[in-house]
Amino acid sequence: MHQLDVNSAFLQGSLKEEVYMTQSPGLGDTQYPNHVCKLHKSIYGLRQAPRAWHDGLKAFITSHGFTTSKSDLSLFIYATGPIIAYFLVYVDDLLLTGNDAQFLHNFIHSISNRFSLKNMGTPHCFLGIELIPTNKGLLLSQHRFNREILEKFDMASAKPAPTPLSPTATLTLNDGTPTTDSTHHRKIIGVLQYINLTRTDLSIAINKLSQFMHKPISLHLQHLKRLLRYLKATINFGIFLKQPSSFHLYAFTDADCGGNVEDRTSTSAYLIFLESNPTSWLSRKQHTVARLQLRLNTVQWPLQLLN
Repeated sequence: MHQLDVNSAFLQGSLKEEVYMTQSPGLGDTQYPNHVCKLHKSIYGLRQAPRAWHDGLKAFITSHGFTTSKSDLSLFIYATGPIIAYFLVYVDDLLLTGNDAQFLHNFIHSISNRFSLKNMGTPHCFLGIELIPTNKGLLLSQHRFNREILEKFDMASAKPAPTPLSPTATLTLNDGTPTTDSTHHRKIIGVLQYINLTRTDLSIAINKLSQFMHKPISLHLQHLKRLLRYLKATINFGIFLKQPSSFHLYAFTDADCGGNVEDRTSTSAYLIFLESNPTSWLSRKQHTVARLQLRLNTVQWPLQLLN
């Protein structure tokens, strides 16, 4: 696996439209002060710059036999004969891996001739996610980012909590406690959403607390701090990936069936594994009111949960 970093990515895109700009201060032509400049390449601050860079990079990648993944437009796949390679793009941060070292070496040499970039070798940290190799697999962790979050919100010295949410707690929109700073609440929820990339155990708790971002009360902030205390207790947790012995998919799903006391909607959750490797997970509040069907012996009892 190789990590590549592009130097000044937005300056390497070619424009398809005619774009003009005023002369830069201090670099203007004194003989023609009212003239404008016509851009041949994109520059930082130009709205077309991100698209021009992506189009140029995509055209180069596809010209070398890569195809865009149908499930993720930032992932490019090369599959010809026995050679398989994967190329992941996030703006100017690139990951390349495959089963043929010579093919990877040749491709890196080609892309280095086309774009100015740095080969950073084996990746150790990609977009804040630490990649820790072991004898049995690869551990994806956000240990460093977790510490920064705890320090940022003054929770580094807090007492650890055993669970992300209290099992007996019932979160409502208003229970009489005073409101709190919604901006502070949103900031914490925002960073926790990113931590969820490697922490499947936080999905339901984050989903529940995200439903009150528009008008949080002190009780919501109390539970949010409990979640940060649980994060401190499990700061070294992450996702461990290892080579599967087979390609069997296992899916687990559940719902609380009308668990929201405000509008009687349900919260659904699922977790999908490739053997023992978690690949996809989600916790989401349903949009419709739950309708529960109970079966007792041969009698069916319809029960509609109302407000």
